[in-house]
Amino acid sequence: MVRQLKRITAIINLKSLAITALAVISMLVCQRYGLEANFPLTLVATAVIFPIVFSIGGAYKRREAALQDYGEIKAHGRAIYFAVRDWLAERDPALEAEFRDLLGGFLRDCRELFVHPVSEMDEAERAVYRRLSGLSKAINGLREHGLASGEVSRCNQFLSKMMISFETLKHIYQYRTPVTLRAYSDIFILLLPILYGPWFAQIAGNLSGGVQFVMPVLMSLILVGLDNIQDHLENPFDQIGEDDIVFNAEKFVERLEL
Repeated sequence: MVRQLKRITAIINLKSLAITALAVISMLVCQRYGLEANFPLTLVATAVIFPIVFSIGGAYKRREAALQDYGEIKAHGRAIYFAVRDWLAERDPALEAEFRDLLGGFLRDCRELFVHPVSEMDEAERAVYRRLSGLSKAINGLREHGLASGEVSRCNQFLSKMMISFETLKHIYQYRTPVTLRAYSDIFILLLPILYGPWFAQIAGNLSGGVQFVMPVLMSLILVGLDNIQDHLENPFDQIGEDDIVFNAEKFVERLEL
C-alpha cells in the first residue's frame, strides 16, 4: 500500500495541485466575468502532449541503452576476474582479491559519479579513470604471474569494452533532453490550463453539482502527470524514480566469489 501511494505521489505532486488550482481559479474568474470561448483541444496536443510524449520515448530509449551498457560492464568485468581465477597455472587468492577490489571499486566510483549533478562530476570522473588505470596496470602485471601475452591481450580487450560502455553511460548522464525543449514544455504546462479558462467556463455552463470542475482538474493532472513521468525517466541514475538503474557494486563483488 505504501509503495502504491509513493508511485501515485510521484505523478500527482505539489506541482500538479498548484496548476490544478490555477486552472480552477481561471475558470471561476471567467465565469464571474462572462468570458467564454470554444478553444480547440488540438492546441493542447500539439503544444504540450506531443513534445512530452516524444521526450518520454527518448528518455525510455536512453534508459534501455544504459541498461545494456551496464550489463556489458558487469559481463566484461566478470570475464576479467574469471581469467585471473581460472587461466593461471595456480590460483592466487591475493591476486583474485586485488581484482575484486578493483572491479568493485570501479562500480562504486561509477555510482558515485552518476548519482550527483553533472556540475559536480569532475572529481568523481577522475576517480573512475584512476580505477580504470589501476585495472590496466593490474592486467599488464598478469604476465609476471605466468599468463600468456595473448591471454593478457584478451583481458585488455575486455577492459576496452568496459571503457566503451562507461563512456556511453557518461554521455547518457551528461546529455539528455535538450534544455530548450524542457523549458518549452514547462511554460505551456503552466499557461495552457490557465488560458483555457474561457473554454472551461463555456463547458461549465451546461454542468452542475461540481461536475464543472472535472475538465480543468483532469487537464491539469494529465499534463503535469506526463511531465512528472518524463522528469523521473530523464535521469536513469539519480535514484529518485522507481525505475532508476542501481549500480549494485557490493552484490557484483559477492557474486564473483561464487
